Amino acid sequence: MVAAMVIITVVAFVVVDLVIRFILRRVAATRIRREREEALETGLRLDVSEDTPSLKRVSVDEPKARILAVDDEAIILDSFRKILVLDGFAVDTVETGPEGLNLVRSGDYDFVFTDLKMPGMDGVEVVKGVKHLRPDVDVIVITGYATIETAVETMKYGAMDYVQKPFTAEELVAFANRSLLRRQDRIERALRPHVHLVTPSAGSSASPHEFNVPSGLFISQDHVWVGLFANGLLQAGVDDFAQKIFGPVQDLELPVPGTLVVKGRPLLTLTRDGHQVRFPAPVSGRVIAVNEELDHRPEMVNLRPYEAGWMCWIEPSDLPGDLPGLRIGATATAWYEEEIERYESLRKGGDAAAGSKTEEEASWDAITRTLVRA
Repeated sequence: MVAAMVIITVVAFVVVDLVIRFILRRVAATRIRREREEALETGLRLDVSEDTPSLKRVSVDEPKARILAVDDEAIILDSFRKILVLDGFAVDTVETGPEGLNLVRSGDYDFVFTDLKMPGMDGVEVVKGVKHLRPDVDVIVITGYATIETAVETMKYGAMDYVQKPFTAEELVAFANRSLLRRQDRIERALRPHVHLVTPSAGSSASPHEFNVPSGLFISQDHVWVGLFANGLLQAGVDDFAQKIFGPVQDLELPVPGTLVVKGRPLLTLTRDGHQVRFPAPVSGRVIAVNEELDHRPEMVNLRPYEAGWMCWIEPSDLPGDLPGLRIGATATAWYEEEIERYESLRKGGDAAAGSKTEEEASWDAITRTLVRA
């Protein structure tokens, strides 16, 4: 009997909790919709610029995206505002192409929706103008059935897609949200780091999203590069991948000339913001010289890691035994791709499981675990 009462009580609490959550969600949704409806009314009463006399602007808090719609039919623009604002988009509308380009030149939009058939400046010219002024803005063409072929043609000028009118509210909302996902995916892919092979003709890339793999140099699993010279000596330093995810080097600790080093044991130490990463030796041998210039200019590790950023010379003691553990050429390039994936996974995992760790601590944990396996 007691057990049954406990079960009934627990179930009752769960049901009440679910009901309260449902009611709160409905209240929040109603409040947001009311705020967006008020924004619509306010936006239509705004004063407009002399350069854009037909401008009607509706802003919302934390919009999904900022949209500019260009169409000579006021009824189409009314539909855009009412439908997309209620779904969480900020929307500006104008009735001519020149007005639209004026706004693109001075504003900050994610999308421009432009009608294809307009007097004066048509949609094709608007597409060309927008992509010239702001290549980062995605352009959608509004078209009727009779002009679909021309709408498709605008894609060669940079249009993302086209939407056919007439459309229902549900169709426009679904289309806008699909376009937003495509835009977000494109931006994410553009920002994703990738590998850049350094050759005499290509040179190095300074982009933080490109990791330079040097042709002709060996790379250890701990991101120390090794250059083999005809006299049998090796030059070593920290690779481009390491210095880019580590960040600006503020100080470094180099080995003392004459020191005997063992492969896999500490060789070099970089410091930034009080954090240190120790890089193991890629080979065993004796250090015969170090780059003393780095004591005064540690930034060269970041600026020219494979040239002025070299750190030490090593006389190897077991080169035939150590070389098979290093990567070069195509194997190094493929491995860099794996390292990018590994770092992204560790970084995201650290963010998700940070717990008591700060964001900075989680970031340094990912950096250290990516760079040094020893």
